[in-house]
Amino acid sequence: MIDCHVHLWDLEGGYPWIKPGTPHHRVFTPEDLAESGAGLELTGAILVEASRGDHEENVLLRDLRLRHPDLLAGHVGNLNSCAGLGPPGLTRLLAQTRPNGMRLGGGSWDAIPASAREAVPVLAEHGVALELNLHHAALRTAAEVAARHPGLTVIVDHLGNPANLRTAAPDDWREQLRLAARVPNVILKISGLLTQQHGVPEHQVADLVADAVQTLGPGRCVLGSDWPICLPRGSRARSLRLSLSGLTGLDEAERRQVLRTTAERAYGLAAQV
Repeated sequence: MIDCHVHLWDLEGGYPWIKPGTPHHRVFTPEDLAESGAGLELTGAILVEASRGDHEENVLLRDLRLRHPDLLAGHVGNLNSCAGLGPPGLTRLLAQTRPNGMRLGGGSWDAIPASAREAVPVLAEHGVALELNLHHAALRTAAEVAARHPGLTVIVDHLGNPANLRTAAPDDWREQLRLAARVPNVILKISGLLTQQHGVPEHQVADLVADAVQTLGPGRCVLGSDWPICLPRGSRARSLRLSLSGLTGLDEAERRQVLRTTAERAYGLAAQV
């Protein structure tokens, strides 16, 4: 199994969103990551940027991956922080850091600076996946961006950030999911559930996952723990188990797609040197 969503950070590097006194206000090292995965039969992880606040984080991610190839299968950089580089500067950074994806995040697509959004065609040109972590209309946006760039893989974090099921029915999310299903280069990441769906009965979360996999197909879904973000609600193992609970209707070949082969294709893991 490839865990497609983990983070590492050293607080001396920045990360202004991490507040003192919170469970995340500490260093998380590769050794911590390895310990958290003990006994989980993982074959690797995708290291995802953690909003350090500058584009030098992209170099750090590359260095971590090079130093820990048995632990980290790939990495996703921060595209928001590259807004001022322009296409030539971003092209040089991609050549230097060789990411498997670059992530844009924010409240909505329109809330992201235009100069960051305008960098997306550079990713398409160089075969680097775009990862989206949007709190509003993530799946709809992914469908629109992917349709404009049919050669670009667009990966949507955290099941598209549906509202907690205790507060809202997932009707709009399901409609967005159907829109995304029509665009074949959209990939959905089953992650973040332990945090976002806190307090929701496990069988309801499993139904949400099952809906997503049935609508998109296992060839367009990957799995992630969102470690160490998940830790206030539970361990990496518990986070992955919650995501896996929605896959009970799949056969062995379909499970293999969600757990490994879709990630290998979406992130270009088999092709990387």
